[in-house]
Amino acid sequence: MILKIATYPNKILETPCEEVGFPVPDAVRQLIKNMLETVRDANGIGLAAPQVNKNLRIIVVNLEYAGIPAFALINPKVAWSSKKTTEMEEGCLSIPGVFGMVERPEKITFSGQDINGKIITARCGGILSKVVQHEIDHTNGILILEKIKKYTQGKELLKK
Repeated sequence: MILKIATYPNKILETPCEEVGFPVPDAVRQLIKNMLETVRDANGIGLAAPQVNKNLRIIVVNLEYAGIPAFALINPKVAWSSKKTTEMEEGCLSIPGVFGMVERPEKITFSGQDINGKIITARCGGILSKVVQHEIDHTNGILILEKIKKYTQGKELLKK
């Protein structure tokens, strides 16, 4: 089922999320399936639960075009980040039409759990690193609007 994506200035987007307990309830399992369907339908590369109006620490990453199978992470966190940073243009499904340059650590180690509670840890760089950081920010109530150094498109669309 395709879910409605919350858009800025919806307050849920700026609210830190709750941890998910295990075993994962059926409703959360279904939410994850729906989030994956929603991010694909929106041609997105990542989606966090608050973006679909759920105050839960869940993200999905959809980088299939880059050869990375889509996956979900429950209670994700960045465990380590490189001192070296890189800038990349970012947009957000919750802030349509707005894009800007965001500086983030070049490499990270992230951890989280899969739907069965198994701990997943990976070190990555490139687009995967950027997407995971962007989505984890969502679970902490942080939007790219707080991180954009230079708008590349759509600044005039913002009104608060």
